[in-house]
Amino acid sequence: MAGGRERVLRRRIGSVQNTKKITRAMELIAATRVVKAQQRARAARPYAEQITAVIENLAAGGAEVDHPLLRRAEKVERVGVIVISSDRGLAGPYNSSVIKAAERQVQNARSEGADYSLIVIGKKARDYFGFRKYAIESFTMGISDNPTYEDARRIADEVSAMFSEGRIDRVELAYTEFISLGSQKVATRRFLPLESTETIATEGSGDADLSGAFEFEPSPEAVLESLLPRYVEARLFGALLDSAASEHASRQRAMKAATDNAEELITKLSREMNQARQDAITTEIMEIVSGAEALGSDNEPEEPAPVGAEH
Repeated sequence: MAGGRERVLRRRIGSVQNTKKITRAMELIAATRVVKAQQRARAARPYAEQITAVIENLAAGGAEVDHPLLRRAEKVERVGVIVISSDRGLAGPYNSSVIKAAERQVQNARSEGADYSLIVIGKKARDYFGFRKYAIESFTMGISDNPTYEDARRIADEVSAMFSEGRIDRVELAYTEFISLGSQKVATRRFLPLESTETIATEGSGDADLSGAFEFEPSPEAVLESLLPRYVEARLFGALLDSAASEHASRQRAMKAATDNAEELITKLSREMNQARQDAITTEIMEIVSGAEALGSDNEPEEPAPVGAEH
């Protein structure tokens, strides 16, 4: 019995060791990818900051436009929710957290008496909402861990068209904001409509003299109108890059935790196997001793009868 338990434990240890190799490899891969994702997010930041600064300065300089992306509906009848998840799992709570945030936005829209449209990025969110019979307006996969600006432009154009045509009256964005390797948080942002030019001018630098130092062709208003779609694309691209870095960081932590747990389990199973081996050895020794004692008792000579005992 002890020998059979030892064999079972040895097989379990081998299985856990194989799992540990896989989780360790995935941890190293995620560690490499998160560094690259950080670099891409850092490299894209100056563009977003510069286009934001130009829009702020144009607005502060008095440029005003009547752009469809600035339209505010008198009554919100349909809310679009963009949710950015991943295509693969094994990333800890990364997907479940952002999916729950998007689901709350859908519930909020319903509580306001509005309908909803889901714009889903990532297979995990599609599987979740599809299984629960949510209506999915748009679905994109294959870009979550390595998004490009063209991906952001295509999705932003699609959402902007839905908003401009009046099919949705407000757009919310749910994604995971990358703060550091050890810290990421789920964020929900108003994506559309954009803030009015007056609000942009108030929240921005307000440096009207800077915009006045340049001549814009054909006009500041035309430049501002052409920059607003680029601003939407830059915001979505930044969210995609943040989500990609957060996914890799979450996967790295999850795989490290899995590797550590595998090591602890191997240690525990090894102790149990050693105990089972000792029990088997002890049982064998006891059987040998018992057998030797039994043989010894069988071979002992009979004691002779005392003299004079028979007449």
